[in-house]
Amino acid sequence: MKSHFSFDQDLIDRYDRPGPRYTSYPTAVQFRDDFTESDYRVAAGRSRALSLYFHIPFCDTICFYCACNKIATKDRAKSEPYLRALDREMALQAAIFEQGQPVEQLHWGGGTPTFLNNEQMRWLMARTREHFRLLDDDSGEYSIEIDPREVREDTLEVLREIGFNRMSLGLQDLDPEVQRAVNRVQSAEQTFGSMRRARELGFRSVSIDLIYGLPRQTLESFSHTLDAVIAERPDRLSIFNYAHMPERFKPQRRIDAAELPPPQVKLDILQMAGEKLQDAGYVYIGMDHFALPDDELALAQERGELYRNFQGYSTHAHCDLLAFGVSAIGSVGDTYAQNVKDLDSYYAAIERGELPIERGLRLNRDDRIRRDLIGELICQFRLDFADFGRRWEIAVRDYFATELERLVPMQADGLLVMGETGIRVTDAGRLLIRNICMVFDAYLGQTPARFSRVI
Repeated sequence: MKSHFSFDQDLIDRYDRPGPRYTSYPTAVQFRDDFTESDYRVAAGRSRALSLYFHIPFCDTICFYCACNKIATKDRAKSEPYLRALDREMALQAAIFEQGQPVEQLHWGGGTPTFLNNEQMRWLMARTREHFRLLDDDSGEYSIEIDPREVREDTLEVLREIGFNRMSLGLQDLDPEVQRAVNRVQSAEQTFGSMRRARELGFRSVSIDLIYGLPRQTLESFSHTLDAVIAERPDRLSIFNYAHMPERFKPQRRIDAAELPPPQVKLDILQMAGEKLQDAGYVYIGMDHFALPDDELALAQERGELYRNFQGYSTHAHCDLLAFGVSAIGSVGDTYAQNVKDLDSYYAAIERGELPIERGLRLNRDDRIRRDLIGELICQFRLDFADFGRRWEIAVRDYFATELERLVPMQADGLLVMGETGIRVTDAGRLLIRNICMVFDAYLGQTPARFSRVI
């Protein structure tokens, strides 16, 4: 079932409020400090394929909009002790899991992974191969986040050599005024040159990351950026909403709030972007994501196999996600686990021979049921009551009687169609899918939390 981008100003005005992005359910707000390494070890007892995530926190310069866990430094030597700690963490994790399980998915994020030099990147991938069974036939989905300003003469050649076959390029906006306002100045040639070279080297998928709502951004300026991007035909695009939360994210205090586009201009930019991408042949996957019709995300959604995790939309729902490095979040069995967020604590745990887990969560049966349901809605935009009921041995209309009643006004507003057999999210409802998912969130409102707005 192909997803279409539909923009309804009236619905957005009524439903645009803060809410989770549901890269997990329950969300990270519910993680508990009493989750321990022993809980993690119990969850790791099952035998499943693996997905590995490595968080490389270092950046040469700070982007003012950034809300990621990062360490801005000019000192490249800081990466050496961090790599050694990652190696020891891998050894600790590998000892817990059954040897020989294939790593179907691998991702380096950050920060700026290419803060590492070529030999360090080769070393980290070689050590990963020592600890885990990486696939050598290029069939795995091995991806990396790229800052085009950190692409050296042979960076992409080295990345392809060590096994990467996908990449996402951070662009955000091409307009020089916007770039200066957020302290991220990069040329079109840096970005698109990297993209073209990646294709020459055989990278199977290249994604471009954009942000709408940045300071000094206008409808016209972002339209020019989008035209330039579409001309290069990336396989996927992510168009994120800039959430200005300077009280939570210190770098954002460098942004002049008076230069942010007014709310209506921000919505106009989103509408223009969605319609322009759809006209250019892109499929609206959901949330912030668009893809070409033959991209694996679009095909997985058609088959009803799309999945969502801490890295966003994915096609590997059957994998345990092992996470390495400061602040990294993994998902093993029916648990979530997050590492400590600062380097000193991370190094100290590794020195003690302990996994650097700071907090996590053991999901109960209701959590698992709701996680599955929210995943169906946010990925496939539909729910079949009979199939879901058989899967969980429940009568869906009884189990979720209160929630289904709360969906009635949304049905009246045209966000969804609900009948005896299931739920189908309409084109108008797909842009507001977070609102629909929030109806099934048993924790929402129980604890103070600051989420970004849904649009």
